[in-house]
Amino acid sequence: MVILGIDPGTTRVGYGLIRKEAGGLQHLASGLFPIPPGDLSSRLFSLHAEAKKMLVSARPDRAGIEQLYFFKNQKTAIEVAEARGVLLFTLAEAGVPIVEITPLQVKLGVAGSGNASKKAVASMVFRFLGITPRSLPDDVTDALAVAIAVSGNVLSR
Repeated sequence: MVILGIDPGTTRVGYGLIRKEAGGLQHLASGLFPIPPGDLSSRLFSLHAEAKKMLVSARPDRAGIEQLYFFKNQKTAIEVAEARGVLLFTLAEAGVPIVEITPLQVKLGVAGSGNASKKAVASMVFRFLGITPRSLPDDVTDALAVAIAVSGNVLSR
């Protein structure tokens, strides 16, 4: 099963693509969707186009996307919600089943604790995927963590 994890944002949107097999998890690809600077509508349009392109080439069986939680800045929260809406639309348009997952569920599913630090989650991401620890943007590590959590059916616990 191929699983796509997405960490939504407005200027940086991370993605992580993994394969779940009987022997474990395999890292397929990860990075940031290229979003050029500009007004919000242009960035959202670009996000839709880039996500659609990825879905056509990767053909995931399932996608996990992080839910929004507390934001200090209301304008930022609204813009992230709009980007998340574009991503949900793009996934639904492509017929990819969607699992919406909270940051707490991601931490529980990957690190075993809802209080896990970003560093602890990143460490477990590298361990689960059997890849050498390296410096990745938080958005990418978070997206891989979403994919891993969704692969383990963390929502059924």
